[in-house]
Amino acid sequence: MEFSKGAGFHGVSEGVLLILPLLCLVTLSPMLSMPLKLNGYFQSVESFLQNLLHHPRKLFFGITSSLFILSPILNLGSIRIVSEFLESLKLPSEMSAKSYLIGFSSALMWSPYFASVSLILYYLNMPVGRYIIYGMGLSILSLLIGNLLFYLWSRNHTVSAEGFPQKQLDKTHKWQLLKLVLFVMILMSSSLAIEYVTKWSMVIIVSMISVILPLMWGVLTKSWRKLNPLLKGYRDQSVPMLNNEIMLFMSAGVLAHALQGTTFANKISELLIVIAEQSFLLFAMAIMALVLLVTYIGIHQIAVIAALAMQLNADELGISTLSLAMLLLLTWSISAALSPFSGLNLMVSRLVGMTGVQTGLRTNGVHLLVLAILGISFVMMVK
Repeated sequence: MEFSKGAGFHGVSEGVLLILPLLCLVTLSPMLSMPLKLNGYFQSVESFLQNLLHHPRKLFFGITSSLFILSPILNLGSIRIVSEFLESLKLPSEMSAKSYLIGFSSALMWSPYFASVSLILYYLNMPVGRYIIYGMGLSILSLLIGNLLFYLWSRNHTVSAEGFPQKQLDKTHKWQLLKLVLFVMILMSSSLAIEYVTKWSMVIIVSMISVILPLMWGVLTKSWRKLNPLLKGYRDQSVPMLNNEIMLFMSAGVLAHALQGTTFANKISELLIVIAEQSFLLFAMAIMALVLLVTYIGIHQIAVIAALAMQLNADELGISTLSLAMLLLLTWSISAALSPFSGLNLMVSRLVGMTGVQTGLRTNGVHLLVLAILGISFVMMVK
């Protein structure tokens, strides 16, 4: 495509350079989990969930809220960790699939520590500080819908916790959970403050914090001996495990850049502008349908949504950049949960023993449909 546009190798190199900051974020952000592992926060989360075993609705809320907080730092690893905590409980597959997808996909819409938020706002040249409150609103909306629908589902399904004694959450774990929430709040606040003062890209800020924070923790706590094994494990295990993800993001980013300015992309853009002039609702539905169609056949969200973010101009569409960002991130979240080929869906399907279609469409289809309707309504209010 680059050669057909006349850009040649220069166009390919520009595509690689454009996606390079995001690759730094994806590669470096796992380092943030090191202080959490060494401070015993995960054990407190496990105790918190075990304390809710005999209350299925509270347990569901506990799982979704835990993933909502942990996933910006641990990414997909948060699902694997929570799944290990609950492995002995033998929860119904549908309950696990619902809680994992709802908790994780909700966080995809607000945290700049996710590639989704950083990528779209980076391409739209929009500060995270201007977006994050609205993104948080979309995310909380998703959590509320998911927990309400589970409440209705649980009235007709029994979740048994027989054989597991009730445990009280001691004060130590309560304090640890409070510190975990404060840690995430301080992390986000610091990132936004740095962005406001320096006007740097959030992708750069997140990458810097991911490196500096573990090192500062090692210096302040004088715990280099504990930190060194984690650093070596990150170098020797975590980074090599990211090879596939790095190649996926790079190829998808290069494809998105190659599509920009092509006849096909221009035609799609012109069609979407015409639709937006008629009705924002039809435009939002067209964007969502296009992305879901492409991702459902196996193309990663980053390729199609990045191409749309680079190709579409909010002024030409007659909408604000904020509403365009919200719509694209809402679409990213829904497609990540629904597509049987997304990393999120594949991991959850493997953990709960269901197919990708069962996990996304059958188990969470109603939640995603209601979220799409109410989410688009919310975006229209902001428009």
